[in-house]
Amino acid sequence: MYIDLMIKIKNAQAARKESLKVRFTKLDMALVELLTKMGFVKKSEVKGRMPKRVIEIDLNPERPIQGLKLLSRPSRRLYASYKNFKGVKGGHGSLVVSTSKGLLTGGDAKKKQVGGQLLFEIW
Repeated sequence: MYIDLMIKIKNAQAARKESLKVRFTKLDMALVELLTKMGFVKKSEVKGRMPKRVIEIDLNPERPIQGLKLLSRPSRRLYASYKNFKGVKGGHGSLVVSTSKGLLTGGDAKKKQVGGQLLFEIW
């Protein structure tokens, strides 16, 4: 689940690790690609075969995750229209939204005029 992945990445960066391995899911891979685009992760690679597939993530020490606020949880899902998206930390952070067009940042979702499930804020 994406919550576990985000906590693992945040803790690995706090411990000054260079890389980490997590189990493969399509949602986690999409999230890692989005984090690569945002600059929190240098690169990622899928390794192994189907039953034991893993994602190998190289972390970016120049841009560590300072904070993370989880919005949706399995017990409480939050949904919003693109009109209700607000800036995070005065423009220094990003909102991550799960939409019908895939995982997007709040700004990209606003440009494409698509709402969805609010996953988390990251800065």
